[in-house]
Amino acid sequence: MDSISIDRSRSVGTISRYIFGHFAEHLGRCIYGGIFVGEDSPIPNDQGMRRDVVQAMKNIRVPVLRWPGGCFADEYHWRDGIGPKEARKRMVNTNWGGVVEDNSFGTHEFLELCRQVGCEPYITGNVGSGTVQEMSEWVEYLNSDGDSTVVRERRANGRQDAWGVRFWGVGNESWGCGGNMRPEYYADTYRRYQCFCRTYGKHRLYKIACGPSDADVAWTEVLMKNAAFCMDGLSLHSYTIPGGWDHKNRATEFTREDYFETLALSADMERKIRLHAAVMDRYDPEKRIGLIMDEWGTWFQVEPDTNPGFLYQQNTMRDAMVAAVHFDLFARCCDRLYMANIAQTVNVLQAIILTEGDQMVLTPTYHVFDLYQDHMDARQLDCYIQSERIGTEKYGVAAISASASEKEGRITLTLSNLDPEKAREVEISLRDEAVQQASGRILTGPMDAWNDFGHAPLAVQPYTDFTVRDGRLKAKLPPCSVAELKL
Repeated sequence: MDSISIDRSRSVGTISRYIFGHFAEHLGRCIYGGIFVGEDSPIPNDQGMRRDVVQAMKNIRVPVLRWPGGCFADEYHWRDGIGPKEARKRMVNTNWGGVVEDNSFGTHEFLELCRQVGCEPYITGNVGSGTVQEMSEWVEYLNSDGDSTVVRERRANGRQDAWGVRFWGVGNESWGCGGNMRPEYYADTYRRYQCFCRTYGKHRLYKIACGPSDADVAWTEVLMKNAAFCMDGLSLHSYTIPGGWDHKNRATEFTREDYFETLALSADMERKIRLHAAVMDRYDPEKRIGLIMDEWGTWFQVEPDTNPGFLYQQNTMRDAMVAAVHFDLFARCCDRLYMANIAQTVNVLQAIILTEGDQMVLTPTYHVFDLYQDHMDARQLDCYIQSERIGTEKYGVAAISASASEKEGRITLTLSNLDPEKAREVEISLRDEAVQQASGRILTGPMDAWNDFGHAPLAVQPYTDFTVRDGRLKAKLPPCSVAELKL
């Protein structure tokens, strides 16, 4: 029998609510059709935002939304997306699909979306093809209540008071699509750009430097050595890509070997985070600078007969298990990890929502976000897990993954059975205390099951297949399942 022992006396810190963040790029059908349909659309909307999508995001308390990219950010010029829509500049999205971008969804629309959802905005500035002045004036446009020409422009466009946007990324993937920069060059560029991103009144910025890809600790070393004094966060991008960048793996058609490869690659994220955290600790032992997991999630082949530049993929229970594994390791690293944003919110990569015309479907990954909500801003608790290792000859993982937290005297335990074939019994105990009672919810289904338009069998259900006796809880988890228990 697998077991989990929760120790309330041991914690590495608070699980920031921003760890459950999201990312929406001008890519494929994420923004247009997915989130924004325009005020004249027959699809029910408020100021152009789809009501169904906004409500779904509110239901899981999306804490932060990163925009406008991604690679798109470093070819995006914010002035193209303000003012009367009919006068906005048209451009070709050269990164994603070569389609026309009409800029009808710009700064005001994005911040209106965040208002409707109730989340904080996180804006990535253009360092690759933009200028220091351009980014500086964007900050001023959003955050200043002075009487400058830039602020008058904002007011003329319908917004009297400053929004006070706190989170700002200075460039995106500057080592790649954001400029192919060397770390030394980017460190100096970051120092210059951030210098002119001012604090206006009470609106102090949280400045996020472009960090490394995957396990590139050399980049982290250079940035921490040369720019730590003027950064609040350092980003990290790392995707789960079974089969590598050839994208041989399909989202819905995969083998048992593919399944375990995907989970093993996901679990390896903890190693990468700790590698970068160790470098950061040398320069920032007080952990003032947050590690920001800007982009994470699965990346498979696009669905047949879709634009390859739109990165549209289905979402199965395998993706749900990937999300649960990530959230558990994020919790274990919460002393350094401050934010994480899944890629991406709607219709792109490991999306939480899919849309087609006026239809919307919630993916299994969405339901994992639902099950993990109560960890937001809760005190992480140590979980000692004893579990059988399962998998194939090449790829293996522990059968049980879990995380626990405490808030206002209530303990939340989320746990997953990663075994796609076998139900598992788990004994759960509190060190030096007795479990008195519990309630539960669960998501479960075959590893290759997914929700589609008109047929969405996967959803969170009440969970009662457990007993509390002699101060311990014994739970039976179905194959491929994610559960939430309130102890």
